[in-house]
Amino acid sequence: MMMKSTPKVLAISGSDVLSGGGFQADLATYSQYGIYGFVAVTSIVTVAENASGFEIFPTDIEIFKRQLDSLNDIAFDAIKIGLLPSIEIADLTLRFIQQHQDISVILDPVLVFKENKDEEMSLMTAKMLEFLPYVTVITPNLREAEMLAGLTITTVSDMKAAATVLSALGSRHMVIKGGSRLDKHFARDLYADGVVSREFVKPIVARNNNGAGCTFASAVASNLAHGASVLTAVKQSKEFVYQAILNSNDYGVFQLLP
Repeated sequence: MMMKSTPKVLAISGSDVLSGGGFQADLATYSQYGIYGFVAVTSIVTVAENASGFEIFPTDIEIFKRQLDSLNDIAFDAIKIGLLPSIEIADLTLRFIQQHQDISVILDPVLVFKENKDEEMSLMTAKMLEFLPYVTVITPNLREAEMLAGLTITTVSDMKAAATVLSALGSRHMVIKGGSRLDKHFARDLYADGVVSREFVKPIVARNNNGAGCTFASAVASNLAHGASVLTAVKQSKEFVYQAILNSNDYGVFQLLP
């Protein structure tokens, strides 16, 4: 009897020196799902000297290109995209996924970090919109959804309006993550595919949730790589992240093997 092969999922992500998020969270998630994980590193992130935040150092563009070239011949089951710290790295990533339209691609559009200047954020937002027709699922948080859709979001109705805009711009499936901005007691996420929408709600847990966004997108990629439908992948990933936050440590989301 033939053994079922282990799914292969690529993370195009930055490195989190504290390992709560970034490709460290991606690989930890893949491990939980029995996935063989690959990584193309987009950046190195360090803690600022005064501990006031993080410093982001983009990968040299030629080195990043060589990473992607090294992965051209691998038959991935899914690709998850995280932090893209420069337009040049985003351009190469977009070209790469355009060559992999036969598999699921999950984009976590990391747009909001204080190292970005307003002009840079505007350019990167426009670049993220170019990705929409080529990705299977996009997973913005509320601020990122506001930037991409050009709307202010303060209610669930606003989330649905933003989803309608993103769908018109080419997004096939999306999960707008509400976090704690809409409700201090429940994390309310909205799934939409241009036809139907569905809310997924979990209690807000007073624990470190650093890396939750990375983990969620990687869980969606993992579930899709295992053959789940998009809606099932989102539902299972929401539960997975909730359990991960319950087991978080001082540095961020932490997954425990059963």
